[in-house]
Amino acid sequence: NRRRKTTIIKHNKNRWLSVSTTSRQPRSNDIPGVTYNFVSKEEFEKLIEEDYFIEYTNYVGNYYGTPKEAIRQKLDQGIDVILEIEIEGAMNIKKLVPEALFIFIMPPSLKTLVKRLKNRKTETKDKIIERFHQAYKEINQVTQYNYVVVNDDLDEAVNKVESIIKAEKCRVDRIEEVY
Repeated sequence: NRRRKTTIIKHNKNRWLSVSTTSRQPRSNDIPGVTYNFVSKEEFEKLIEEDYFIEYTNYVGNYYGTPKEAIRQKLDQGIDVILEIEIEGAMNIKKLVPEALFIFIMPPSLKTLVKRLKNRKTETKDKIIERFHQAYKEINQVTQYNYVVVNDDLDEAVNKVESIIKAEKCRVDRIEEVY
């Protein structure tokens, strides 16, 4: 769930987790403006027409998108931006920003994924099946990412993501000026 992923991503002063906009209904644990920005389907479609999003998709019947201006502002401030998006959105970003870092957070098994979805108690049986099928498709696209982290032990997953980010910042081709 988002709380586990957010813990893995870990906010700090030099890193910001983008808040996506969605047309889905809020769940009981959602906090508008923190977990998502919630709008109607019609409002979302208007935002698409206004070129508001850097990427958007329809995922299991609802729109999800990443606001362009918020990303630009944070990057201009020298803050790393983390996007928590599905594979289609990630591949759209990869086309626009090929040097971006892509980390796939994978459940330890599909069985665990189903258990986590059921434990949310926010999805119908049909939605769980639909999300399972979507996750299966996405897992088969893992080679499109730079790294994969299996989320079986939360502390270990956090450490792996932190290590990947630190290592990427040290890559010679990412350093603007080599002395």
